[in-house]
Amino acid sequence: MSELIHKANAFVLNLFKEKLSHTFVYHNYTHTKRVVKSTEEIIENTEHLNEKEKLILLLAAWLHDTGYTVSLEEHEKHSVDIAKRFLKEESADKDITEGVISCIQATCLKNAPTNKLDEILRDADSSHLSKEYYLETSELLRQELKFHNIKNHAATEWLDANIELFTKKHQYYTPYAVKNWEPKKDENLLSLLKQKEKQNKRHQKEVLKVKLKNDNPERSIQTLFRVTMRNHLKLSDIADTKANILLSVNAIIITLVVSGIGTRLDNNENAHLVIPTIILMLFSVASIIGAILSTRPNVTSGEFTKEQVISREVNVLFFGNFHKMPYDQYKWAMEEIINDKDYVYESLMKDLYYLGKVLDKKYKLLRITYLIFMTGIIVSVVGFIISFYTI
Repeated sequence: MSELIHKANAFVLNLFKEKLSHTFVYHNYTHTKRVVKSTEEIIENTEHLNEKEKLILLLAAWLHDTGYTVSLEEHEKHSVDIAKRFLKEESADKDITEGVISCIQATCLKNAPTNKLDEILRDADSSHLSKEYYLETSELLRQELKFHNIKNHAATEWLDANIELFTKKHQYYTPYAVKNWEPKKDENLLSLLKQKEKQNKRHQKEVLKVKLKNDNPERSIQTLFRVTMRNHLKLSDIADTKANILLSVNAIIITLVVSGIGTRLDNNENAHLVIPTIILMLFSVASIIGAILSTRPNVTSGEFTKEQVISREVNVLFFGNFHKMPYDQYKWAMEEIINDKDYVYESLMKDLYYLGKVLDKKYKLLRITYLIFMTGIIVSVVGFIISFYTI
């Protein structure tokens, strides 16, 4: 008996090394050894098994997954064919071969065990369901199915499939497995159910979060106003910076012209510089005026009436409309706005709108001023060149 079992072990090991793809990360020699060990455990704790029955069980345990070297589909059928050839070469008795075939066929979940030996191998093949390393072996099986394009289970789908296996598709048959493995299997099932509960709670939180976000658009509206207002203020700062640059540059030009060229114009020899100098000064002054106009604040009354607030004709959020008002009237006006959400949004929209109008005016004046400055520089340079060549 031991010699034939030893040959079956060596046969399976060589067969897997030569023909089993590395993508079989679950159904491999390690899994086969685990099934053999579980089979031996049940045999040792089962009465009334003769030597021939023990031999059949151990041979079936070694050979039950050899069909994976041929194909993943109908692997039990291929395992039966390989077992027949091996046992024929080893001159095994017919009843041993038939017993091995029956046990291998019983490892298919779709087939119900027909005798005691079938039940033993069926339980041994699924002994991992009651082991502490069940989750690790289960993950290997998931990866194997993915590698072979059978199905790429998401973590949630795989958890559901495992729970279904434990509760609907699997059972232990032998008295030993029912007594010793079933309690640990129940513990593993409880662990899966706890994972499922955590998963459901997490999902519910995500759904609730999305629902609250969709049901409460206030935050999005506030973000819209905040970002838009910030962008408008940045554009206003940029416009003021550009105006300051124009003021500084033209002030320097006028200073240099007055201190450098202006003192020499009373000399008849420099009479040819008068016209281009005047042109440069005029365009510089025009540029300064344009820059000042673009940054000049508008004068407002700083007052409003209750009627204007009630009819929403005045924007109390702008300081120019309230800086002359008593605090109690300003407070009353602000409370009128705060107590009416639509009024708040309308006031913010007015603030943005009129700020946009101011920006439009600023940038138009700046565009004209830059054009004047550029034209003045070009005309002045041309004038100086012409004046030097006409001396």
